[in-house]
Amino acid sequence: MPSSKKTNTDGAALRELKEIIAKQTLEINTLKASLTKSTKSTTHGHHGPSSSSSTTDATPYLETPFPKLAMKRVGWLAIFLVSLSGTAVIMNGFEETLSDQIELAYFVPLLAGHGGNTGGQTVGSVLSGISTGALTTKDARAIIQKEALSGITVGLILGSIVASIAHFGAGISAHVSTVVLLTLPLLSFIAATLASTIPFVCLTIGLDPAVIAAPAMTTFVDVTGLLAYFLIAQQVFTWFGLAL
Repeated sequence: MPSSKKTNTDGAALRELKEIIAKQTLEINTLKASLTKSTKSTTHGHHGPSSSSSTTDATPYLETPFPKLAMKRVGWLAIFLVSLSGTAVIMNGFEETLSDQIELAYFVPLLAGHGGNTGGQTVGSVLSGISTGALTTKDARAIIQKEALSGITVGLILGSIVASIAHFGAGISAHVSTVVLLTLPLLSFIAATLASTIPFVCLTIGLDPAVIAAPAMTTFVDVTGLLAYFLIAQQVFTWFGLAL
């Protein structure tokens, strides 16, 4: 083969190879760009406010039949129902105190309701933050401290108001009004602390806080709040020189 013809053939093959390489490079760059765009879109979908994950998370709940939903919840509610029997034990243990100071009984429903309301507000806020991804277990300590201080503040304000109305407006004795004044801040503190702690504990041990947190909080607050009420009452009555 003449050298000139061979050179032309080699040059054509080289140009063809360069074109193939350029074409492949373009396809690779296009594929990379497409993958990068897809990754960013997926990441935004998981963390953005208009995330499609909300729809995905809601789908199982919407499609779950009510018997399955009931069975998922009944076990925990049964456990907490048994735990609530502790309130009956406490009431029975302080029966003499209630008999001697019947005014104490007037405030039992009020205190139970307030504990549930305080804890309900807190647990709702914490669960909302967890569900949106705004709160994680790393935030637990700061959240619990904030809610505990908030609970004490709310209890002091409401305790002062309720005790004043009870004593000066409803004629409740000074010693029982004092018991209410001291119990409400402690009850608010207990409720807010438990309500902010339980969801993070559930997350840590792999349980569903949406199913467990609220009933667990209500159970513990009712039992500990009632016990605190009667223990404070015994101490206050001693201060007032009342024999029980």
